[in-house]
Amino acid sequence: MLLIGENLNVINRVIGKAFKEKDPGPIAEEAKRQKEKAVDWIDINLGPAKKGGPELMEFVVKTVQEAIGDSPPLCLDTSNIEAMEAGLAAHKGTAIINSIMARPERYEKMIPLAVKYNANMIALMWGPEGLPRDENERGALAAELLYAANEAGVPNENIFVDGIVTPVNIQQQQLMSLLAFQEMLQDMFPGVKSTCGLSNISNGPPEHLRSILNTTYMVMLERKGMYSCIADAYDDELAAVARGKRPDIVSLIHNIMDGQDIDMGGLSKELQGYAKTARVILGHSLYSDSWLDL
Repeated sequence: MLLIGENLNVINRVIGKAFKEKDPGPIAEEAKRQKEKAVDWIDINLGPAKKGGPELMEFVVKTVQEAIGDSPPLCLDTSNIEAMEAGLAAHKGTAIINSIMARPERYEKMIPLAVKYNANMIALMWGPEGLPRDENERGALAAELLYAANEAGVPNENIFVDGIVTPVNIQQQQLMSLLAFQEMLQDMFPGVKSTCGLSNISNGPPEHLRSILNTTYMVMLERKGMYSCIADAYDDELAAVARGKRPDIVSLIHNIMDGQDIDMGGLSKELQGYAKTARVILGHSLYSDSWLDL
């Protein structure tokens, strides 16, 4: 699993202040730390960037690439289209546009930027009605958006499809729908890549449960073909699993996905936690903040 570091984000108190004051120090240091963690891309999330967005995105892109060079490349994240173009113009190498929604008023303006700057793009399955209800609606949105991108000259290989991860504590069934959609994706659109905002699954549960939720669902998604995920660059356990260093965790989660009986007494406490978490995500157990203690 390839990783896109999510931490250079306007919602981070230190980074948000640095963005506002155009202070290069904290921005450059954050980029250097993520490079040391060997993420495959660094996401720069400016949010709406309504005031001075183009100038800010240009400043941040240049600050980051002056600090770390052109590796890892950057994933540019803002809803401000003018700021997105400013970032693409300043970026050295191949950037990722994060993201282009499945809404004509958005993709008709943003797909040309992917063509103009030879950028990759994240196709976000957020349509005119918002979040799709199931994998079939995700497929319909993907067909519309990818057809428009292909017609404009963006090949499937330059497109990352984001089917949207939802919080486990309020939309559990949507997690299963995304797994089903991932399984359909390559048959529908050969060569396409995929990604997701992985940390969304743990948005709401207590902080100490976030890593095990994120890691468990990542394993499930990867089994269904997920190519990359946007995740916490400093979650070392998640990174170890993503890079193939914990086959015991991966094998256990796969066995639970396959419906195999698991001897919980024969597992370490750590692996018991992953088994319980997998069952919660799959809907075999009801969600509660205390599922690890049950």
